[in-house]
Amino acid sequence: MRFRLAAAGAVALALAGCSPAAPAPSSSPGPTASSLPPSPTATPAASGTPQPSPPPIMIVVLENHGYGDVIGNPAAPNLNALAAHYGLATASYAWSHPSLPNYLDLIAGNSFGISSDCTDCSVEGTTVADQVLSRHADWAAYEESMPSPCFKGDSYAGLYAKKHDPFMYFAHIRNSPALCNRIQPLSALWPALDAGTVPAFAFVTPNLCHDGHDCSLQQSDAWVGGFVNRIAASTWFAAGGVLIVTYDEGTSNEGCCAGAAGGHIATWVVSGHTPAGARLRTPVDHAGVMRTIELLYQVPPTAYAACACSGDLLALIGR
Repeated sequence: MRFRLAAAGAVALALAGCSPAAPAPSSSPGPTASSLPPSPTATPAASGTPQPSPPPIMIVVLENHGYGDVIGNPAAPNLNALAAHYGLATASYAWSHPSLPNYLDLIAGNSFGISSDCTDCSVEGTTVADQVLSRHADWAAYEESMPSPCFKGDSYAGLYAKKHDPFMYFAHIRNSPALCNRIQPLSALWPALDAGTVPAFAFVTPNLCHDGHDCSLQQSDAWVGGFVNRIAASTWFAAGGVLIVTYDEGTSNEGCCAGAAGGHIATWVVSGHTPAGARLRTPVDHAGVMRTIELLYQVPPTAYAACACSGDLLALIGR
């Protein structure tokens, strides 16, 4: 198994997841949303100096392993190779427990008071996908084992789980055919990758086995190795694509930033501009991952992503 650093000329690397709170969710039925704790003062987006064009970005979310479960564990050779050959955020934290609030926070900087893996609840607010569209760029979500594009099943379909598909919880996305059809089975990614038509922002959810939720860390690690090999060998990656791999939550209540308390997790940045073995040691939470994309696209960060206290991954991207 090998990762390929395309931007470095086919070098092969051997191998062995602030502002006021957004509106509360409506549920039918579902949990009652509570207000978020007070947010620190927001930091405005930088202006004045022309910025380079934002790179295409892809996020992959894995499941339920703490930082110490993965980093240095021989059962995860591919994930540790990513840390050795690309960049690792060593002080990365999930928002809360269980899964769903973390997925919402990753794409909206806000958990909307959700504190369960509800499947009949609904939220409304601005997502990073909306912000990418506002810059006349496109987005897509790729969900492994999803039966069909815009699948609206309430819970599970084989190894697909709605709770790991955050876009389906936003009413304006779910109820718009044009937006909802951007949520596709993972199988749609590969022809798009070959054709050079992967959107500017892509969100990837492995199925319940490959994300490590139902299967072993070894099985999840093997899937990550194969996935990263395909991405790193693509023209998408050679053209400056940035892959962010993170976990939804850890196994503790450790936290940081503006209230994140979902556990210490590993977050990797894989790009041709990331120095081998780079480390980001300042805290970053899930809202900070979203903030990273917002800053790259020069859109005003929203919800908790608006606070610099959420951190960002720009240093590992080379920005």
